[in-house]
Amino acid sequence: MATTVLVVDDEERVRSLLKAYLAQQGFRVVTAADGQAALAAARSEKPDLIILDILLPQMDGREVCRI
Repeated sequence: MATTVLVVDDEERVRSLLKAYLAQQGFRVVTAADGQAALAAARSEKPDLIILDILLPQMDGREVCRI
């Protein structure tokens, strides 16, 4: 089973670039554009690694990490 990475960033271009690169390296990649979506994805997907942007709208990355 492939290692799952959750990429959280509010910029579509950044998410797409990281997803493409990580998938090319054999990782299963899940993405989220904001803190609430990140929390939902983390709970449902149980990723092995989370790449988390700190400057997210509404709920910043520090708050996501704390929760």
